[in-house]
Amino acid sequence: MPSKKALIRRPSPRLAEGLVTHIERAQVDVGLAVEQWEAYAEALRTHGWETIEVEPADDCPDSVFVEDAVVMYRNVALITRPGADSRRGETAGVEEAVARLGCSVNWIWEPGTLDGGDVLKIGDTIYVGRGGRTNAAGVQQLRAVFEPLGAQVVAVPVSKVLHLKSSVTALPDGTVIGHIPLVDRPALFTRFLSVPEETGSHVVLLGGSKLLMADSAPKTAHLLADLGHEPVLVNISEYEKLEGCVTCLSVRLRELYA
Repeated sequence: MPSKKALIRRPSPRLAEGLVTHIERAQVDVGLAVEQWEAYAEALRTHGWETIEVEPADDCPDSVFVEDAVVMYRNVALITRPGADSRRGETAGVEEAVARLGCSVNWIWEPGTLDGGDVLKIGDTIYVGRGGRTNAAGVQQLRAVFEPLGAQVVAVPVSKVLHLKSSVTALPDGTVIGHIPLVDRPALFTRFLSVPEETGSHVVLLGGSKLLMADSAPKTAHLLADLGHEPVLVNISEYEKLEGCVTCLSVRLRELYA
């Protein structure tokens, strides 16, 4: 049986100080952000995921974006070395959580940097974005950990957005979706579907045809529903002000050994 566990991490009281790179800073309502986070976690549970809270990292404003601290492949966890110095303190709690779940643990070491938001897995293909937060050494180390396990690692240039998964994610059938103006090289993906909104590029696969996505992309939700998918919409407006999206707020563990 595949596992359905999802790591999540409560927002830091300092969330409003989170990093912004490619967008203008906007005022973040931390109280509203906490409510949105709770609704996001509830959406995961409603669709059969057991949520596991990583120890909060209140001193790290960006720590709610738990996806950036670890990359999972099968039951192997690769603890990242975030490209932003201010985020390095986020990994210890995540490492403890995955170790407790019985994952085999590996690490990205200096001089490598890697953010989990730069990694998109489609079956045994792992796309890794080479951009502002992930460097060439980080890509090489990811390859060294996952290729012996049967993964094929494909490096992709990222220059227009923060992370690879800020520009593209994948549908259950493996089709990559993205908003063309923000995708560096759409031709690198075998099947690519252009979506009309930037925030429509981000989906979390909940199982079956269900896709967790932000309610800020109604046209994309309509397009995907018309193709037979079932969008499950959540409001993450406060996280979008920090370049966050639905994928950043959880890490799904689907292949843990029982």
